[in-house]
Amino acid sequence: MNPTDAIADLWRRLGRRLGVQPLADSTRFSVMDSDIGDAERQRTDMHRAFYRADGPQVTKWTHYLSVYDRHLSRFRNADRPVRLLEIGVYKGGSLRLWREYFGKQAIIFGIDIDPRCAELDGLNGNVRIGSQSDSAFLKTVVAEMGGVDIVVDDGGHVSRHQIASFEILFPLLAADGIYICEDLHASYWRGKFAGGYRRRTTFVEFAKNIVDDMHADFHSHRQGVHNAHRTIDCIHFYNSMAVIEKSPHDRPRHIRIGMQNPW
Repeated sequence: MNPTDAIADLWRRLGRRLGVQPLADSTRFSVMDSDIGDAERQRTDMHRAFYRADGPQVTKWTHYLSVYDRHLSRFRNADRPVRLLEIGVYKGGSLRLWREYFGKQAIIFGIDIDPRCAELDGLNGNVRIGSQSDSAFLKTVVAEMGGVDIVVDDGGHVSRHQIASFEILFPLLAADGIYICEDLHASYWRGKFAGGYRRRTTFVEFAKNIVDDMHADFHSHRQGVHNAHRTIDCIHFYNSMAVIEKSPHDRPRHIRIGMQNPW
């Protein structure tokens, strides 16, 4: 082994010991567009919208498409245009995807800290430049949208930023809205993502606390989302993704009907 390869191997082994995922290793998950068969391309309306991509680049984990369609399809035929906010614009491909899926009437906004993304404003949605952890900025964007029904966090994947965005935006979400936080595998990576297996400050652990808070009628240890037991209907965990569905409701009630057994 030459010295360069030896150093690279040392860094990989050190990274594994520290729980850091080397960036290059992520290539082992990649597939080529040509590897996707026709059946998969036609699987849902979301799949069809994604694989019709003919504009700016869009990058997704393939299983995300089914998750999107499962949870977002109900917004396509709503009485009013859906209002979607995406955190992380990148090259604008996902804004095109949302436009393709929800139609020309949808109100679509994207935010990013990269000022170059301002060049994409008006193409498939409105783009605003600012930080996903800036409360005043996020509230201004939501006000400009006239409210928000769907939030998709595909930003920097740093847990403290993901948590900050959720705490700011979830209270502003429509009563029947959906909040999606993506690429949660970063919660397990140290280094710039500040993650780690069961590290208490990651978004994955924050989301686990939401499950506890949804059961706050039965314990006194609330620690995550204020009033989660009255505002969150359900939370779905997928590989690298959490989907939180909002739905105000009263405390649970237990009822018995039918004839009582004689014993």
